[in-house]
Amino acid sequence: MADESAKGVLGHLPPWPRKELNNSVIAMEQAYRQRKGLPPLSDADIEALKAGQPMSWEAGGSGAVSAAPAVPAAASPAAPAAVATPPAAAPTVTASSNGNISAEVAGWVAQGKKWSKSAIAAEQARRGRKSLPPLNDAEITALLGEPAEAAPAAAPATAAAVAATPRPSAPAVLASSAASVARSGASTRYVGTPAVGTSKAAAAGGLAAIGPEDNEVNQARRRMVWASVGAFLTAWFLAFFRFFLPRTLFEPATSFKIGYPEEYGLGVDTKWQQKFRIWVDRTPDRIFVIYARCTHLGCTPDWKPSENKFKCPCHGSGYDSEGVNFEGPAPRPMDRAHVEVAADGQILVDVSRLYQWPKGQPSQFNDDGAYLRA
Repeated sequence: MADESAKGVLGHLPPWPRKELNNSVIAMEQAYRQRKGLPPLSDADIEALKAGQPMSWEAGGSGAVSAAPAVPAAASPAAPAAVATPPAAAPTVTASSNGNISAEVAGWVAQGKKWSKSAIAAEQARRGRKSLPPLNDAEITALLGEPAEAAPAAAPATAAAVAATPRPSAPAVLASSAASVARSGASTRYVGTPAVGTSKAAAAGGLAAIGPEDNEVNQARRRMVWASVGAFLTAWFLAFFRFFLPRTLFEPATSFKIGYPEEYGLGVDTKWQQKFRIWVDRTPDRIFVIYARCTHLGCTPDWKPSENKFKCPCHGSGYDSEGVNFEGPAPRPMDRAHVEVAADGQILVDVSRLYQWPKGQPSQFNDDGAYLRA
C-alpha cells in the first residue's frame, strides 16, 4: 500500500502493478468503501481493474489521485445562490423510473450480467451480516433485468430551490437510501423463493398459513373426524373396563323332568334331543335315558329308524337301539343318565350322574338309578 491518502482511495485494492481482478473481489471492495464512507469505484475504474490496467488516477494513468468529497458549508442568507458541483468520484443516486439505485448496483447493472434470485438472496444475507442497507425493489428489479414500472413524474424544482439546497455528501446519500429501503416493506426483507417448510413458504406461494378455510364443508369434516375419534375411544374404554367385570357362563340345568312314564311307547323317543341332548328308550321291561354323546370323540349321533341304530356322523361309529356300540371306532357303549320318579309321578333325569360300561369292565347299566322298571 502507498501513503495514508492513497490508502483512502485504494481501500483494500492492491497497488499497481496488479493482476486482473474478478467480480467478487471488486464487489467486496465496493462494500468496504460503502462501510468506510469512501468514494466508490466508477465504471471506468471497474473496467480497468477487470482488464488488469491502471485506473485513471493511479500512477501510469491519465489522471491524478482524487480526494474524498467534503460536505459543503451552509450558505449564508446574503450569499448568492449557487449550485454546488458534486465530486466526480462521490456515490450518486440515480433518480429515474427505476427508483433509487446506488452507484454500486448501477456498476453491477452496467456490466450487463443478469443476477439470479439466489444470488440476490445471498447478497441480501451478506448485507444483513455486515449491517448494510439491503437492496430495494428498484435495485432488485435492475439486477434481475426485469422491466421497471414507470414512476410518477416529480414536480419540477425551481432554480432558486436547487441553488439553496446543499448537495448531500456520500454518507448522507447512503443514509437516505437506507431510509428508503427501510420504508419499502416486506419485499426488501425477503428475496427469492422460500424453502419448503419455513414460516414464509406458504405466504410466498399465495397460500394461507393458518390452516384450511373455516367454511361449512371443513367444519363438517372436522366434526366427522372428531366423532370417529370419540367413538373409537369410547369403544376402547368399554372393552377395557369390561375386562374387569365377572364372566358368568349360563349352562342348561342338569336335572329336569321329562313327563310321565305312560307317555312313552316302545322304542327310541328323540323329542328331547335338541333341548337336553338325551333319548328316552323303552323296552318291554325297563325305561332308561341315553346321553346323546359318542364315546369316540364326543359328537352327537343320529337315530336311524329305518336301520334301527344310532349312527355318528363324524367318524361312522354305530350303536344299536340300546346304545351299545357294534361298529366304527367307538370304544364302548354310550352313557346312560340317572332316572327316578319324582313326587308328582314324572320322570326326573339327572345328566350330571352318568352310568357307563367301560371296555373290558363290568357294566353299570343294571345299577339302581340307571333305569326304571316298566
